[in-house]
Amino acid sequence: MDRRLTALIGIAALVALAGCSGLAGTATPAGGDEAQLERSIEVTATGEATSAPDRATLRVAVTATGPDAEAVRDELDAGDEELRAALTEWGLDDDAIRTAQYDVRESYETREDPNRTRYEGVHQYAIDLADVDAVGEVIDVAVNAGADRVQRIQFGLSEETEREVREEAIAKAMANADADAAALANASGLEVSGVYEVSTAQSGGGVYVERATAAAGGGDAGASTAIEAGDVTVSVSVKVVYEAVPA
Repeated sequence: MDRRLTALIGIAALVALAGCSGLAGTATPAGGDEAQLERSIEVTATGEATSAPDRATLRVAVTATGPDAEAVRDELDAGDEELRAALTEWGLDDDAIRTAQYDVRESYETREDPNRTRYEGVHQYAIDLADVDAVGEVIDVAVNAGADRVQRIQFGLSEETEREVREEAIAKAMANADADAAALANASGLEVSGVYEVSTAQSGGGVYVERATAAAGGGDAGASTAIEAGDVTVSVSVKVVYEAVPA
């Protein structure tokens, strides 16, 4: 099995979560710092909103082996030139291709054997894409240019999209909190008269790859690597303290 096919087969098991986080916050009525509620209802609720991902980060790597560290370094340098040239020719900007890891060390297999010496090296790249539909094609470009590991595919949201989705999740969380508070008040002979304090916890989100398939080939036929990502789900938890009065 050639290096290209070996690298591609590993894609199906390489799924990452793309985190979406927002700032936690608290709001209280003006002038109410010292006020003490005679009756209150406290509710914690969660809201979720989803969106298709609009950004992706691929992590691919070029590996090398040799009799000494210098030989491995030279091979990695040659691989770096070839990979970057192929990706920029495809259309990526230089700043979209970043080094995520660079490591050259003696192999564990030969470290205890004075009669054998082998060095191994890896140069891992993080490749940022604004076009999530191009993930499979970029994987093919990278593998054809010498990358022999596809280590992670991470989908997520741009800042603008994440902000919009998070606001939707907050609105749903507050609606859930209002409904819970009304039910609790009704069961307790109370009536909700207003919101005294509200806060949010850190929001979280994730994306997963529903299916990832790969096959050797490609060329003029187009991308041979097919990646399908699910929606990103952003969840927000709110804690609300309501003022309550007798019904």
